[in-house]
Amino acid sequence: MDFTGKVALVTGAASGMGAATAREFSAAGAKVVIVDRNAELAAQVAAELACDPPVIGDISDSAFCKQAVEIALERYGRLDILVNAAGIIIRADGLETSDEQWQRIMNVNVNGVFFMSRAAVGVMKEQGSGSIVNFGSIWGEVGAAGVMAYCASKGAVHQITRAMALDHVKDGIRINAVCPGEVNTPMLSSERSGPVTPEMMQALADSVPMGRLAEPVEIARVVLFLSSDDASYMTGAMINVDAGFTVR
Repeated sequence: MDFTGKVALVTGAASGMGAATAREFSAAGAKVVIVDRNAELAAQVAAELACDPPVIGDISDSAFCKQAVEIALERYGRLDILVNAAGIIIRADGLETSDEQWQRIMNVNVNGVFFMSRAAVGVMKEQGSGSIVNFGSIWGEVGAAGVMAYCASKGAVHQITRAMALDHVKDGIRINAVCPGEVNTPMLSSERSGPVTPEMMQALADSVPMGRLAEPVEIARVVLFLSSDDASYMTGAMINVDAGFTVR
């Protein structure tokens, strides 16, 4: 897939699947705008890709999201692709989830997707074209124990995707979601109550029909497909990339 002449803004691009997505877009010829709150890691990815400096801030702030899109326009004059990859997880059931944790995960995972998408759609509508790919999750569809707020937030992302896809289908804007399963990223190991051991990671791998964790690039390549003209008849779709986990 050739993205020469295209401009892609990727949130959460400092690590994990966001960074893998930024790398794949860059390799395919796109101009990449890296957005993240981690300035150090974001700068490392930007240097690796030889792209312009990253845009640093918190996507739960609607003013920042508008600013990030404006920076993309100032640099390149257009915005063709938005990838909402930024997200956080809280490993707790409903009783154990504090008000602050609930608000934070909704602010980042839900509000951030909405704020970024709203800002991007305004530009894409004027252009008459654009693609948005949101990072949902298999847990936004089937649920999981011990991550209640995360499941709720990703379910909301799926509904944002579906509703906005219908709202803007006549504007030349396609909006889809990629829904990963177990992926070998920093998030997979984060927020756990005990040490992360090789045995724990192997148990997670064993829970997947393919018997292994996904690598971030395997998710990123699906994002590129959804962003490309090869997916021209797809909008409002939730694409599970989970090695068969949810079809059992």
